[in-house]
Amino acid sequence: MKTVRTVVDALPRPGLRELRKQRTRDALVRAALELFAARGYEGTTVDDIAAAVDVSQRTFFRYFASKEEVAFFVPRLAESHVVDAVRERPRDEAPLEALRRAVLDSWDGINEAVEQLVPLELHMRVYRVIESTPALLAAHLRRATELEEELARIVAEREGVDVDADPRPRILVAAFGGVVRVAERRWSTGDDFSVAAMRELMRSCLDHMGPALAGNWRTG
Repeated sequence: MKTVRTVVDALPRPGLRELRKQRTRDALVRAALELFAARGYEGTTVDDIAAAVDVSQRTFFRYFASKEEVAFFVPRLAESHVVDAVRERPRDEAPLEALRRAVLDSWDGINEAVEQLVPLELHMRVYRVIESTPALLAAHLRRATELEEELARIVAEREGVDVDADPRPRILVAAFGGVVRVAERRWSTGDDFSVAAMRELMRSCLDHMGPALAGNWRTG
């Protein structure tokens, strides 16, 4: 009988070349975010990012198609964790609860994944840069629409309905995405830019979603 250690040792490990590529990519991400936080997105060039890692512009473009892509590398990582969390929620959960729990319960895992690349505080500072830079905010909202469609299809599959015939998955996810945007905007315009503040705002806004949609505001 194989031990856990034997099984782990038997798993393929990344080669030296792959490790070097990953380190270069991660260094470019961190350098870019540090520059965006210090100089702003528009005040940072691809050459600045490459120079900070002591690589050429050509090397930068081997890893990222644009400055925008590197700016969103960490947020896309976080999104992938949420998508996976929605897929893994128990099938007997109501769709709204599955979305809510997927976001709140995956928070620690997302933070751990982010911190393997960059300090969490730096990630949050760049999140403010995204919110305050028109070009990045437009790209962020564009991606949010794509993410909503992906989540709507996952919800439809979970519930056994046709996403193109039944409007409920898209309606639910659009409303959910709107609540997330409210939390993001309140955080970016507030005085507390900590991770804890963002988490509490997200929890509070999601908790208000049901009453806001179905409750009687005058008598509630």
